[in-house]
Amino acid sequence: MGKIIAVANQKGGVGKTTTAVNLAACLGAKKKNVLLVDIDPQGNATSGLGIVKKNVGHRTTYDMLIGEVEAKDAVHHTEFRGVDLIPSSIQLAGAEVELVELENRINRLKLALTPLREQYDFILIDCPPSLGLITLNAFTAVDTVFIPIQCEYYALEGLSQLMSTIRQVKKMYNPSIEVEGVLLTMYDGRLNLTTQVVAEVKKYFNGKVYRTTIPRNVRLSEAPSYGLPVFYYDKWSRGSLAYQEVAKELIKANS
Repeated sequence: MGKIIAVANQKGGVGKTTTAVNLAACLGAKKKNVLLVDIDPQGNATSGLGIVKKNVGHRTTYDMLIGEVEAKDAVHHTEFRGVDLIPSSIQLAGAEVELVELENRINRLKLALTPLREQYDFILIDCPPSLGLITLNAFTAVDTVFIPIQCEYYALEGLSQLMSTIRQVKKMYNPSIEVEGVLLTMYDGRLNLTTQVVAEVKKYFNGKVYRTTIPRNVRLSEAPSYGLPVFYYDKWSRGSLAYQEVAKELIKANS
């Protein structure tokens, strides 16, 4: 049965979507079957996998959440080995209001994705940069939460809120939810600040921090504009090699 992992951090600009897209591609390249579920209204994970948003029709996470389509009918195959996608839609921006009126509003994503678990090794959910009803749906559906944190001064700001939400969900909706791991992004080992942030994060998340860090890398920034994960844009770039190592760590931790 596939493992469902939310890639989440309510702070924007931490490399969340970059991580979701590139981790999915690297897991696929390592012969894993992966489904990436884009529940961020911005839809950057969708375009990052080369899917043109205006061409997806009514086969999106929005249609799935409101019950218009089953998850299996919302799956789009990508050109990348082992990677499928349920794309985002701009309509997700208003879905929070619609979900309030619906039955099982917290469990809708879980109910939708459960039938797909047998088909995939990993189901990754790219969450919006907020802790609203859509993210709560993700946390209720998942086994674990994967947290990218940038090596910046404000890195730990808001993390206590994220951890508090995870604890609340664990108590009320999903007793098995855990933190999968913490990934340090935008890493520059030459800076004293980076060393300080790494020490703080390791202290806060004892034993949960990935050994691999993601460097600042031009290729990582360029790849999305070509609709490509960095593995397919420049396989041997520092950014690509780093995400390949993260994929290895994730597979090892779950084998």
